[in-house]
Amino acid sequence: MVRKPLPSQIVDVHEILASICDKWALLILYELSRGTKRHGELHRAIGGVSQKMLTQTLRKLERDRLVERTVYPTVPPRVEYALTSLGETLTEPLDALYRWTEKHLKEIGRARREWQKGRPAIGVERTT
Repeated sequence: MVRKPLPSQIVDVHEILASICDKWALLILYELSRGTKRHGELHRAIGGVSQKMLTQTLRKLERDRLVERTVYPTVPPRVEYALTSLGETLTEPLDALYRWTEKHLKEIGRARREWQKGRPAIGVERTT
């Protein structure tokens, strides 16, 4: 018999999934699954993310104890980011999701193009 989650559990699960499945969080977690990185390395590896968004997302992942921030006492200070043991438990499911995406990339791209062909231009209503 499958037990239904309590409403409070559903809210908690939704909140955590929203945090982990955020566009930038997924890319950061994937990059860190490949090894420890500095802020600049992450920024270069993840095209399109702003410095501010990268920092905010890293802080959110730190808060959830998925990412660990290490500051080395050098001048200037060196800061590195790595997955925690909890964050490492996401490596396998993220890798599976990444492989699935690669496998179906062309198919989804084709579906998007076909779908877009049938859509009216922005601001133009479709008549039936």
